[in-house]
Amino acid sequence: MSWTEGEHYYLNAEGWIVLTEKFHLQRGYCCGNGCLHCPFEYENVPEPKRTRLLNEKQQKNEQQSP
Repeated sequence: MSWTEGEHYYLNAEGWIVLTEKFHLQRGYCCGNGCLHCPFEYENVPEPKRTRLLNEKQQKNEQQSP
């Protein structure tokens, strides 16, 4: 799979490559690293990191809701 900037990844303010949800969905599984845009509920991330990431994601979603 070839990567397209803005579609499969983008560069954050620090210059790091951040993989998009689309990239993860095309790959088809959680890698277990706790990626920012993981669409798989961090299923392969070990505890307690998984719970922390899920809580952070939920809090962020609640802040964005009206």
